[in-house]
Amino acid sequence: MDSTLHALGGILLKAIPTVLLLLIVHLYLKWTFFGPMREVLAKRREATEGARKSAEALLAKASEKAASIEASLRTAREKIYQEQEEARRHWIGEQNTRIEEARKASRDLIHQAQQQLDAEAAAAKRDLTATTAALADHIARSLLERKTA
Repeated sequence: MDSTLHALGGILLKAIPTVLLLLIVHLYLKWTFFGPMREVLAKRREATEGARKSAEALLAKASEKAASIEASLRTAREKIYQEQEEARRHWIGEQNTRIEEARKASRDLIHQAQQQLDAEAAAAKRDLTATTAALADHIARSLLERKTA
């Protein structure tokens, strides 16, 4: 057992330079490779998050702009609908005015025709009244002449 321990001690003594060399390589790599690599990765992470944040800000800005455009479109549509409704009301008013004028003109024509008919009827009654007496005399004379003949 003593020889095994002595051999183990010799192996460990020979391994010290290798361990020291590994420790030196580790420190060298940490200082020359992993340190700059960590800095590059940190800068990349910052740039990525900065780009993501700016993209989110641009997306929010675009959403606000789209909402603003939608609101202005809605307002413009409402204005157009109001103008159309006003024009329709105006046209209906003009149409109602024309219809009322046509009704008034037709009422006037009917009234004039009624007056003309009344005047003609009155004239016809006067003529009939005037000719009635003459006709009655004529009938009476012709009846009397037949009886006497």
